[in-house]
Amino acid sequence: MAPDLAPGIRPGSSSGSDPGERRALRRALLERRLALPTADWASYSSRVCAHLEAGFPQLATMAVGFCWPQKQEPDLRPLIERWAVAARKGFRALLPVVLAENRPLAFRAWSPDTVMLADRYGIPTPATGEFLIPEALLLPVNGFDAAGYRIGYGGGYFDRTLAALHPRPLAIGVGFELARLDSIGPEPHDQVLDAMVTEAGLFRPARPTT
Repeated sequence: MAPDLAPGIRPGSSSGSDPGERRALRRALLERRLALPTADWASYSSRVCAHLEAGFPQLATMAVGFCWPQKQEPDLRPLIERWAVAARKGFRALLPVVLAENRPLAFRAWSPDTVMLADRYGIPTPATGEFLIPEALLLPVNGFDAAGYRIGYGGGYFDRTLAALHPRPLAIGVGFELARLDSIGPEPHDQVLDAMVTEAGLFRPARPTT
C-alpha cells in the first residue's frame, strides 16, 4: 500500500473543502515531489516535454507562458529553447511577473539571453520589457484530478489570471503522476484546465455526462 501523503490523506484521495486539509495535502504533495531522485526528475521532465511537443504542435507558433522550474517542477526550458531557436512565426516565450498580491499575473518575453531578476518569491523573472498576452499557459501543479482541476501553492495567481484574460488562453497543466488525485475538491474560484500532461502522457478533463 502506498504511504500516507499526510495524516488521513492517501494518494488518489480528495482534498475536501477544509482549508487546513487542502494545506496539508499541498504540503504533502510538494514533499513527495521534492523526494524524487534527481535522475527521475530529469527523466520525467524530458518525457513531459516530449508529450507536450507531440500533443500540442501548435504551441511552436503561439505566445506561450511557462514557469521557471521551482521545487522540482517539470523543467520545460529545453523545449521552450527549441521552439525559440526554431523561430517559427508567432512563437514567443513568456514568463509571469507578479505585480501585486491578489492581482492577475502579467507576462514578459523571455529568451536565453534575457536579463533576469528574482521576484518577491525568489523566482527568476524578466527584469524589463513590455507586458504581453499569452495565447497558451503551461501551468505547474502540486496536485491535479481527472476533472481538470489543479492545486498550486495557494496564492491563487493562476486562477485569477485565467479568470481575467480574454480571450482565455489554452491552459495546460504540467506535472508528474505522483500528483494525481481522484478529486481536489474544487472550490468556486478554481479554474479548470484544458489538458494535463505528465510523464505518462496527455490527458483531457473528464466532463460529466448529462
